[in-house]
Amino acid sequence: MKEPESSRAVEPPPPFKHFAAGHPEIAKAHQQLGEAVRAAGPLAAREVALVKLAISIGARLEGSTHAHARKARAQGIDAAALDHVAILSCPTIGFPAMMMALGWLHDSEGEPAR
Repeated sequence: MKEPESSRAVEPPPPFKHFAAGHPEIAKAHQQLGEAVRAAGPLAAREVALVKLAISIGARLEGSTHAHARKARAQGIDAAALDHVAILSCPTIGFPAMMMALGWLHDSEGEPAR
């Protein structure tokens, strides 16, 4: 049985809110797709959050990395686990890209990567 999603909602960034205001049906469809793919398999909410972060890092999507880090933190996943996801990417995407990802994870915290 799956864990319930966190009850703590993450406030979307202003660009997404602006887009959603102008295109509510697309924003709703995007949200429904996210819910459907999360429900499609056996992964728990914590696992889903870490996988989504890893995908964002591997694809070098800064905004997505920020978003999935915020969502993971809202579920109670600590910063050390998020850093570990970035560090695990090193053999696959390379040291410079891994350092870039660590920087993205710490942008909002205003602190250097551990």
